[in-house]
Amino acid sequence: MAQTRVYVIAEVGSVHDGSLGNALRLVDAAAECGVDAVKFQTHLAAAETLPDAPAPAFFRDEPRFAYFERTSFSLDGWRALKTRCEEKGVAFLSSPFSEEAVDLLESLALSRYKIPSGEVTNLPLLDKVARLGKPVLLSSGMSSWAELDRAVETIRRHHDRLTVLQCTSAYPCPDEQVGLNVLAEMRERYRLPVGLSDHTLTPYASLAAVTLGASVIERHFAFSRRMYGSDARHSLEPAELAELVRGIRSLETMQAHPVDKASAERFRDLKRVFEKSLVTARPIAAGSVIERTMLAVKKPGTGVPAARLDEVVGKRAARDLAADTLLMPEDVRWDA
Repeated sequence: MAQTRVYVIAEVGSVHDGSLGNALRLVDAAAECGVDAVKFQTHLAAAETLPDAPAPAFFRDEPRFAYFERTSFSLDGWRALKTRCEEKGVAFLSSPFSEEAVDLLESLALSRYKIPSGEVTNLPLLDKVARLGKPVLLSSGMSSWAELDRAVETIRRHHDRLTVLQCTSAYPCPDEQVGLNVLAEMRERYRLPVGLSDHTLTPYASLAAVTLGASVIERHFAFSRRMYGSDARHSLEPAELAELVRGIRSLETMQAHPVDKASAERFRDLKRVFEKSLVTARPIAAGSVIERTMLAVKKPGTGVPAARLDEVVGKRAARDLAADTLLMPEDVRWDA
């Protein structure tokens, strides 16, 4: 399968902690890392959660409802973020967590939608997004195959502009739970592009996913894992994200340039330097039958190749040869 350019997403989420200034600077930092898109999360607390809904185990520093209210932006704030993304040459994305959030994002002319893992079973939301006809990235972090099948079917009722992302909802995700095998299973099951939403703390899973054909890589991103918030401690920092992007682009180059091992012509000059030829181990008189003990193998690779040793033994010398003479084809009577 031909590998296209991998779409790399820096997932800022809510790590900005409600500061528009932080959010704008995170866009700048992510763009400097070379990503294709910067993604946020559009939480409208009253539209998506009850005030007493529980918080996840990995972030219980404040009530979920209060956190969403405190870290949300006004419409003007979202417009400023989209404008900054455009100025920096990256796509602006944000995951909706309610149908009202979809309406807000539509007012910003969002180019594509990312469905987060917790919304896979929210079929009304999926249907609303799919009806827009825009590309959809569908994460799968906490879904069974049956639930994911229903989500894919819901979107496909309207279009096939869908990429399914393997994801494990563990924060951070240990290596043994990454599920790289699922990429092939998803591709076979849905006949759609696949990707990885990676919650590990290293580049390894993302790089491996690219070699396995992932067309989208999403990574949480923060200035520092010491920042406050629900996602900071399982995020990549700027130097790490930049290195990951460089690695992905390098892999793309490797995949785009298959090597033909049937031909070594491009190594002709190196072979002359590094490979070995047959040389005389002692003087050989013209007409003498060449014995194995008369020959040695030494650099350079410009004479009779060492690989032809058995062909030379038993032949006769075409001329007098001094010791340590590089054997050339004309020095052997091949018909003898």
